[in-house]
Amino acid sequence: MKKLGLIGGTGPESTISYYQGLTAGVQKKTGAFPPLVIESRSVFDVLSFCERKDFDGLASYLSDGISCLAAAGADFACFTGITPHVVFGKVQERSPIPLVSMMDTAVMAAKRRGFQKVVLLGTYPTMSGTFFREAFEKQGILVVTPKEEDMRYIGNKIETELEVGKVLNETRERLCGIAKGLALESGAGAVVLGCTELPMILNESLLQIPCLDVSRIHIETLIRMICGEEVIA
Repeated sequence: MKKLGLIGGTGPESTISYYQGLTAGVQKKTGAFPPLVIESRSVFDVLSFCERKDFDGLASYLSDGISCLAAAGADFACFTGITPHVVFGKVQERSPIPLVSMMDTAVMAAKRRGFQKVVLLGTYPTMSGTFFREAFEKQGILVVTPKEEDMRYIGNKIETELEVGKVLNETRERLCGIAKGLALESGAGAVVLGCTELPMILNESLLQIPCLDVSRIHIETLIRMICGEEVIA
């Protein structure tokens, strides 16, 4: 099996989900646990870099983590959070080992399912930035994001509640309302859960709209790569 390195801590809840999902998935396929190594970086540091628009600093911060993973023997690596992908290209250029993008695996899943327009929910940098939108639109899939007020609300709830494991019904109801309303208004065929903590509070049965859980899609791809069923680019 290939050894996977995870940049964790961005945030902690998703890091736990990745570890559990990867170990369970690989064990189901092979009967053994996968070789994994985790380098933890702070989600709050990542968001601070983004708020200051210090993307060179963020790339260096994450690249240092990737170097630690490579030194620990990882054959390939990934981020367990979506927001760090804002500098994925810069980190990939410096990386001594291959990196697997969460955006790329999500885009391919959306394309396979035939979606032409999607609603994107995530952290404020993810929704307001261009990196996620560009990845989808390169494949001909339009991306719709909430209005500024709603983006601020969603970003705040991710940072102050979901990142610390807090799930509140009133937050769930508001998020459902935003997602459903925007999908209906725009004619989008799916909602992209573009933050690895969002599946804690939203899912297809609640929204009654197809959902792309980007972390689950990513984990499934990583399992195949660990087991040698899919080539690591």
